[in-house]
Amino acid sequence: MVNEKPDENQIESEMGPAVVGEDVAALKKEMAELKAKVEANLAGWQRAQADFVNYKRRTEQERDETVKLANASLVLSLLPILDDFERAVTSCPPELSGLAWGEGIRLIERKLRAILEAQGLSPIPALGEPFDPRLHEAVRQAPGKEGIVLEEVQKGYKFGDRVLRPSRVVVGNGEGPKGTGEG
Repeated sequence: MVNEKPDENQIESEMGPAVVGEDVAALKKEMAELKAKVEANLAGWQRAQADFVNYKRRTEQERDETVKLANASLVLSLLPILDDFERAVTSCPPELSGLAWGEGIRLIERKLRAILEAQGLSPIPALGEPFDPRLHEAVRQAPGKEGIVLEEVQKGYKFGDRVLRPSRVVVGNGEGPKGTGEG
């Protein structure tokens, strides 16, 4: 027996036109169902791909935020050391300022400040500025022009665009010659 492929006319003559029509209709229906299934699978795959892209972007943002917070935490822990170096430099008696160790202290302070600034640390301007509760923390009021920072008790810093430590300041209360606008 030779394995020949039957043609449509031979199938119709053997099975009858009604049977062939039912088979074609069933095949068309099955093809439509498979096509719908393929489209649903494609749409699901596309959603999954978009979800993965969003997940990847979100995890990168979270990682960057974690690194920034870790850096901010480290810089915040180093600020007291920077404060101590500043106090050492400003309180050094003039007769000792020319000695090598005094110059070494100044050099260490400048290097530490430069390293922290390179990481994104910047001082918050305070002296003579209007009091801003987002940047300054008032520790007391004193006679002087109202709402103006008269003295900086502790320097404040920003890390990037975030306040890391507000400036602790003395604010004018509007009393005295500076508060009346005459001086």
